[in-house]
Amino acid sequence: MPYCTPRVPARRAYLYSRACDVDGRPLRRVHNTRMRTIAIGVVCLMRLGGPDTIALQTTQSPAAQQPARTPDIFFTPTLYGVADDMLRLAGVGTGDVVYDLGSGDGRILILAAQKYGARAVGIELDPRLVELSRQIAREGEVAERVTIVEGDLFTADISSATVVTLYLSPGVNRRLEEKLRQLRPGTRIVSHQFPIGSWKPDRVVRAEDDRTDLFLWTVRPR
Repeated sequence: MPYCTPRVPARRAYLYSRACDVDGRPLRRVHNTRMRTIAIGVVCLMRLGGPDTIALQTTQSPAAQQPARTPDIFFTPTLYGVADDMLRLAGVGTGDVVYDLGSGDGRILILAAQKYGARAVGIELDPRLVELSRQIAREGEVAERVTIVEGDLFTADISSATVVTLYLSPGVNRRLEEKLRQLRPGTRIVSHQFPIGSWKPDRVVRAEDDRTDLFLWTVRPR
């Protein structure tokens, strides 16, 4: 049985299935991060009509895959073009360790590893999304550079991050502000759509694909 998340905005739905491109051919890697319909690893993300749901094929019973607590927000996928804009805004390179807080299906992490050669770590509370993103990383041949941690973004150790990406909510960002300010100087933080409390960003740009704001901070010496 597929697991369906709650409704997602903008009347979009995505079906997770075997790896394929838009013509149904098998696909191992992402070659164009700006495709509107794109696949990574074992996932083919197809824009569908009908209800605004995300169907996740699971192999365990629903009871065995419940999060440790109720998530603060529900998973809403970041468009691949926006994910790429976020990584470029942060200046991600091969020497970086990219943390994505609330990493969902792992798309930002896998893109960071595949396209930019970075190491990447995701913090995700939902075990179903953890399972899915690990499988995608294996099939995308980046499992050696992508780690998915099943855990709480408020308590997880992110001290090794050189880049942090967020697509959360104003309230969750506000609660994370102090934790993020304590990261090592020079760490870059990019948030999709939402600011971080009272912290003034160093730069704000407009994402090309969905025209939302992307905010950039660089942690200063304390």
